[in-house]
Amino acid sequence: MSDRTFRFGAVATPTGTPDEWIATARRVEELGYSSLLMPDGLQLLAPFSSLAVAAHATKALRVGTFVLASPLRPPLGAAWEGHSLAVLSGGRFEFGIGTGRPAVREFAERIGLPFGTAAQRLQQVGESIDHLRELDGSERHTPVLVAAGGPKAIALAAEKADIVTLAAAPLATRDEMAGMVRTLNDAAGARADDIERAMNLFVVGTEVPPWIQGFIGLDAATLIAHDSLVMLRGSTAEMADELRRRRDTFGVSYISVNSAFLEQLAPVVEQLAGT
Repeated sequence: MSDRTFRFGAVATPTGTPDEWIATARRVEELGYSSLLMPDGLQLLAPFSSLAVAAHATKALRVGTFVLASPLRPPLGAAWEGHSLAVLSGGRFEFGIGTGRPAVREFAERIGLPFGTAAQRLQQVGESIDHLRELDGSERHTPVLVAAGGPKAIALAAEKADIVTLAAAPLATRDEMAGMVRTLNDAAGARADDIERAMNLFVVGTEVPPWIQGFIGLDAATLIAHDSLVMLRGSTAEMADELRRRRDTFGVSYISVNSAFLEQLAPVVEQLAGT
């Protein structure tokens, strides 16, 4: 379904000293990952400054937001930050944006911004992308990633995004994922082949750390019983075969993974990246 080569991203956030964050970025690059991706929220350090440090500390590693929560910044403000990092990183920045999880409501209220309705938050995503394109002008094209699950978000992503992360529920079936892909392709029309499709892994192997189990609300046994697509398990060869199957079936070639499993996925990255 896709002739794109595989690339991989690691989702991480600085939690220790600056030197530890720099070491993480360099390790991600050393292991062959394409990108270092950072989530968004007031419980974390700010993503743009954190990613600027990571980009400066590495040679070719891409950095990206994964993803900005649209209610936390005015659209022009988000675009301004994204454009600035794209310029200062030498074009190594990926502008990832979405409508935000329910917990973002509290963050928005603390900042003094409205959380808005689902439609308003999605409108902010589109406006942020439009402002970014205006700031980039004709000489630059910052890649835009949109995390999309519902039909309206998929439609917006089909129109405006370069990369679409298929944000299905953890227990979504393969048929449901295939339906999301069909929706994306139908909405994108002639530009469907120009869109890079992505998928995020929460777990590699069969052990689910307590904090990840709390985040997704599911244990390992449940994920395995439902053949969950947020989990990748087996030998290196089996995991590589499974990702090839997902690329053939869903067109997914960009795989992101929580940095807790950075080392576990590294043999698969070594085998598949660029193939």
